[in-house]
Amino acid sequence: MSDDDTPVPDANQAGGLPRGLLQRDEGVFLDLSLAPAQLRAAVEQLFQSGQLLAGLDYALFLLTLFHAPVPRSAPRGDALLRIATRVAPFPPQRRLLYKQVKIRGDSAEFYFEALLPDADGQVPARREFDELVADLWGKGVRYGLDSLAVRALLDAGKAERITVARALAPQPGRDAQLVEVSQGIHRDDAPRERPDGRLDLLSFKNRFPQVKKHARLLRLLPGAPGLPGYDLAGNVLPPPAPLALELASVAGAGTQVERYSDGDFLVASVDGYVNVDEHGKISIDSKIVSREGVSSRTTGNLKLRAAYEEFGEVQEQRLVDGSDITIHGDVYGHLHSHGGLILLERNLVGGAAFNEHGDVRVAGVASGSVVQALSGEVRLQRAESCVIAGTRVVIDQASNCEIIADEVVIELAEGCAVAARTIRIGSAGPRKQVEMLVFPLVPDLSALEQQIAESLAKAAQLLQMQHKRQQEIDAIAQLPEVRNYLLLAGQLRRGELQLQPAQQVQYDKLAARIAPVLKEVARLRLDVKQSEISQAQMLALAAQLRVERQAMASQSRCTLGLVDGETTVRAMVVPPGSAKVYDRPPKEIKALLRSATPATQPVFAASTGSLEWTYQPP
Repeated sequence: MSDDDTPVPDANQAGGLPRGLLQRDEGVFLDLSLAPAQLRAAVEQLFQSGQLLAGLDYALFLLTLFHAPVPRSAPRGDALLRIATRVAPFPPQRRLLYKQVKIRGDSAEFYFEALLPDADGQVPARREFDELVADLWGKGVRYGLDSLAVRALLDAGKAERITVARALAPQPGRDAQLVEVSQGIHRDDAPRERPDGRLDLLSFKNRFPQVKKHARLLRLLPGAPGLPGYDLAGNVLPPPAPLALELASVAGAGTQVERYSDGDFLVASVDGYVNVDEHGKISIDSKIVSREGVSSRTTGNLKLRAAYEEFGEVQEQRLVDGSDITIHGDVYGHLHSHGGLILLERNLVGGAAFNEHGDVRVAGVASGSVVQALSGEVRLQRAESCVIAGTRVVIDQASNCEIIADEVVIELAEGCAVAARTIRIGSAGPRKQVEMLVFPLVPDLSALEQQIAESLAKAAQLLQMQHKRQQEIDAIAQLPEVRNYLLLAGQLRRGELQLQPAQQVQYDKLAARIAPVLKEVARLRLDVKQSEISQAQMLALAAQLRVERQAMASQSRCTLGLVDGETTVRAMVVPPGSAKVYDRPPKEIKALLRSATPATQPVFAASTGSLEWTYQPP
């Protein structure tokens, strides 16, 4: 303030101050019973009238005019706030000291230049903070003066350009959040503990959490509004609205939204595993669904008791042990299923897919891998340099593979070694320097042939015994007494002869002597009859064994639709026993099919033509 400023005498509302401002002996007061907008209007009217607030408490002034929440309801005399010492005039010549204000967007700059003497050689008094407040208000800067920086520069008296006011950006509130409330949905990536107490560093303890029915999974934490900001003109800048969330947007199958006294929760409606899809929706299912892939970083090795579906990759040296496994990404590791289906939607590269009781299907390419289904079908689109075994193997295109099964069906085979009881290949031939080998598996019929030989030998022995017994009967029949008795007995039976009493006595005596001999003849004839029956049984058994032998042999068949290049077909005898010929380690399968160790019989060797062959045992 200049020295010639005259104070305004004590005044009240009737003394000319705008409504909301009061002048008392203790200072200038704001009437807090009015709304902040009304108080700002009063200050606006005061400054436009060429007056200012001397001794202004700017921090309190700013807080009251812009940040007061609502008017106070107390009586008028108790709702007063002192903000300044007095109301003073703001002469026009003093306003000339504040011409260097520049408003740049959200800030206002002022150049505090040195004060030069006037024409009379008088240097003006220094600039005052209260005057700057009034001048800036008239220029539209009503909010955000940096009172500390301005007062410090005024006290220093240096010539400098500073930012004197800044807008207040709105403060964002808190967005609505979904907070996990169940420990059951938290993964435990600690190493799995083995039964012997050691830690398995390649496996995680609980990568796929399982929850019980009615378990609370997520809680909805509602959003909170932010704080408004103000531009330099004092206009309110509303804060951005907090992001709203709905539990229903993340509720998938097996979950439901329930409201409790302590908030809204997402609750499991069934027992099962927690699955989160790519959209963040949570579901509870008996099947495990993963989207991160199988690696040392994400899951480690997996040993599961439920169906498993993976949308990522299975990396090298990783093992997935479970049942009913579906992989949508590439597989470079090992899959071991105890049942169900192994389904690979993409490629199997350098890995293995082994199913003990189910099928294996690869929709992409199998390369440098092992594919085995001990009690199921292997179905591949394309296989390269693989070892493949199963009850039935179906491949569209195979090259440089070792394949063994009960039945093999291949559209195009190049440079493969194929062994099966039934083989059907559309086109077969070598690939570069790798020959095409086909091994129809023929049964070992030696046991059946031995049984047939034994049955025929027994039938021959029985026939010899029949001849021997018949010779004995014929020898007995040639004895004189036996011949005479049989002749008389025949005549008496036919009524050709009548015996006198004396002749009857002699006949009875002869019959008594011949009786033991006749018993022996009856026994010999019974032996002959039993031998004939046994002989017929042995011959029937031999015929049945021949039928079985032929049926077993006819199961071994090989069909080559087109031979395109040097192809060799050799029948390989299957060792007797209940073990499956394809239930072998990959190294043994390669050694069996690529070496000349097993006994084989030549069937076909040519570079053109076709083959339709069924095994006919010698």
